[in-house]
Amino acid sequence: MHVPDGFLNAPVSVATGAVAAAAVAVSLRGARRELAGAADHHGAERTAPLAGLVAAFVFAVQMLNFPVGAGTSGHLMGGALAAILVGPYTGVLALSVVLLMQALLFADGGLTALGTNITLIGVVTVVVSYAVFRALVRVLPRRRGSVTAAAFVSALLSVPAAAAVFTGLYVLGGTAEVPLGKVLTAMLGVHTLIGVGEALITTATVGAVLAVRPDLVYAARGLARPLVLRSGPVATPGSGPVPRATTTAATTSTAAGPAAAPAPAARPASTRKVWAGGLAATLLCAGVVSFYASAAPDGLEKVAGEYGISSQEEEHGLADSPLADYGIASVTDERLSGGLAGVIGAGTTLVAGTGVLVVVTRRRNARAAAEAAPAPAADGSTGRAGGGDAGRTPAGNA
Repeated sequence: MHVPDGFLNAPVSVATGAVAAAAVAVSLRGARRELAGAADHHGAERTAPLAGLVAAFVFAVQMLNFPVGAGTSGHLMGGALAAILVGPYTGVLALSVVLLMQALLFADGGLTALGTNITLIGVVTVVVSYAVFRALVRVLPRRRGSVTAAAFVSALLSVPAAAAVFTGLYVLGGTAEVPLGKVLTAMLGVHTLIGVGEALITTATVGAVLAVRPDLVYAARGLARPLVLRSGPVATPGSGPVPRATTTAATTSTAAGPAAAPAPAARPASTRKVWAGGLAATLLCAGVVSFYASAAPDGLEKVAGEYGISSQEEEHGLADSPLADYGIASVTDERLSGGLAGVIGAGTTLVAGTGVLVVVTRRRNARAAAEAAPAPAADGSTGRAGGGDAGRTPAGNA
């Protein structure tokens, strides 16, 4: 559902641009907390590349249009997938990078409609899907199957929600006279079918990550109950009961006394295999599977063509760019052209997404370090905790 230039008038386009800019600004702050929370478990240097990989994967899978019947196709929007895997704020940033790369490199989605597309695909789908997901996991049993079930429902509902918001925007600033009731019915109908495909892709991806590394799924954190092993008092002849020992996944408390040293913290598991597997899947989708994508118009294109909305479409300002329409102009072989363009797009999105999120993480770490630094004392020395006597000369040596 990439809205081209010309569908909406200037005031609505400016308004959605402002909404998108505000959402990105808020998400920059929120993503710092999300990435910092993940860094507590996996290290900051590992968190941003994984989130950047999610952006590249969404870009690649969006190239895979699947048929939904009646000469119509659909593709992943990715809002639910990104929100569940890396968090809602980071998800908004990841999808914004994807949409920016598509508009600038591939002339997919209008330039003046970039704010509209970020609002619809990068904000509405994330907000709706994550709200539905959190509501469901609160009432469902606390197990892995509940996560995948909630992912399915939230992804399914996010797509028609974006379609409904687009119709509302068209009511406010549409550039063609159309029967809005019929347009809304058509948009909801076709995008509900597309939502089923979105739900299947989202559930399969989230389920695969859960099976390998459930700790990497942002929305599943805190759902698993901690492991608690308890042993009752044990009586021995001639002695009192042995104190109860309680063991959790994070701490161990015994009767060893204050001299007992705490167990060393477990080293976080490497994410290299997950990152390598995700990158391989991304390149396979973008470079090979994309050739077999459906050529039928997607849901918005189909409805726009049937009801005269597409008559107001304007040519993309970068329609003559080397990668326009997901192909390389200088390569005559269609399969090779599309595959190379897809790999270039996925790689560019990976670098751009990772770069943005690395900057976000480093700014968070720099701020945390500055807040943790001791404040200088009045005499210019560095104050230290418990240190009213720090730096003084011992009386015996005066």
